[in-house]
Amino acid sequence: MKDSARLGRGGAVPEAAISPAAIPAAAGGPAQEAGARTATGAATGSAPSPGPAFGPRLMAPLLLGSLLNPINSTMIATALVAIGQDFHVGAADTAWLVSAMYLASAVGQPSMGRLADRIGPRRVFAAGALTVCAAGVLGALAPTFALLIVSRVVLGIGTAAAYPAAMAILRAESRRTGCPTPRHVLGRLSLAALGSAAVGPTLGGLLAATAGWRAVFAVNVPLALLALVGALLWLPADRKDARPAHAGSASASASLDPLGIALFAAALTCAMVFLLHLEDPQWLLLAPAGALAGALVWWQLRHPAPFVDLRMLARNGALVRTYLRHGLTYLVIYCVLYGFSQWLEQVHGASSFQAGLIMLPMSLAAAVCSLVGARTKGIRAPLTVAAVCLALGSGVFLLLQGASPLVALLCAGALFGIPQGLSSTGNQAAVYAQAPADGVGAAAGLQRTAQYLGAITASSLIGLLYGQRASDSGLHEIALIGVVLGLLLLTLTLADRSLRPAATGTGTMTGTGAGG
Repeated sequence: MKDSARLGRGGAVPEAAISPAAIPAAAGGPAQEAGARTATGAATGSAPSPGPAFGPRLMAPLLLGSLLNPINSTMIATALVAIGQDFHVGAADTAWLVSAMYLASAVGQPSMGRLADRIGPRRVFAAGALTVCAAGVLGALAPTFALLIVSRVVLGIGTAAAYPAAMAILRAESRRTGCPTPRHVLGRLSLAALGSAAVGPTLGGLLAATAGWRAVFAVNVPLALLALVGALLWLPADRKDARPAHAGSASASASLDPLGIALFAAALTCAMVFLLHLEDPQWLLLAPAGALAGALVWWQLRHPAPFVDLRMLARNGALVRTYLRHGLTYLVIYCVLYGFSQWLEQVHGASSFQAGLIMLPMSLAAAVCSLVGARTKGIRAPLTVAAVCLALGSGVFLLLQGASPLVALLCAGALFGIPQGLSSTGNQAAVYAQAPADGVGAAAGLQRTAQYLGAITASSLIGLLYGQRASDSGLHEIALIGVVLGLLLLTLTLADRSLRPAATGTGTMTGTGAGG
């Protein structure tokens, strides 16, 4: 974390402002890093020659890998009823297929990010793609419901590797070329995630209706294989100083902090189980959750290379505020995403496939606004617009009734897609700028953890407000929560001085670290 400490409290420094010649060889300046890749490629025989900066060959596997997690998080939604019928389980049981992947992703994102920072993002990306293949085969052939849940856990771990590895690869490419990562490149990653998550319900409904629900799992195999082949052919080799964790040294294991990861996962599991039963709170779970959280803090403050660098986060208030904004935003987004789809089926009378089609304008609006956000120089303005639209969109949902005309449903969804696109690209760019240079993978992973904590909380609120069946009153209560949180996000965004242009440098948002 030396880079962050040197920056002090002055905010992020754009990489474009740093002379390549001034970067020490140990830090991997452009010339040194290019040489390291050449040396590594000669040793492994698998490194492609450097191509144009941020070109299509580099981006293709990164984009394909980055869509696997979000598309799987939503594709399952329209297959849950069929799965429950085949295994003779109820809605409470099938909900674990959603929650299990969220939990695995929430733990896996920062874990895979840390591995990418320590042993190399290309290795982690490829291992993640292989894991997704295994999860797809297991889910497609699972003879029992328990194995199906296991496949979702494995799927969450495997898909968690792509996004933090992609962020680390982009930072390495910026160092290799001496050029800042263009904002539109980060926007493409956001667009891949948003677009795939938005079309997930429609795709899942189509697969379940035509080939059966097992196709929702099997489709991961060809997608992951394409990402793997692209990674092996086109992604630059990891730096020569990145060593595999299985190299046999005790220091490698200590650097990865397995105990910290285990404590983090255990505390998060207790919290998730508590949140999933808000209608009948399991208060006794708060005791082990608190004890595990305390043990995690104690261990992280004493570990030389902690899994969650609490001291860095205490200094980097801007990054912590970005995590808070991101988590609250996605709490509202997932409340509407899942709450609206259930309401369409159970109150409005739409089929699962029709519900997916009705929600398509939301995905299109999110995609368009993601592109707009990617081409915006600043961060504060798009995040402000996103917060306003979040409150306004939630307000529109307050007016919906079961007999509302189709055009009203389409417009409500489209309006709510605007904050999805703007907030996703804005917060992603903020994390990239505010994270320490040697920890961008782990920082990006924690951003996704904040997102999935919002998703877990959203699923709990939906269960609490809907009960056994969706209703107009339940949808209106969800919308009211969205209005309140939208106004809170607007206040947090306007009050955050670190989002001002003077604090974030230029509009490219490619800083090497940030002070608190």
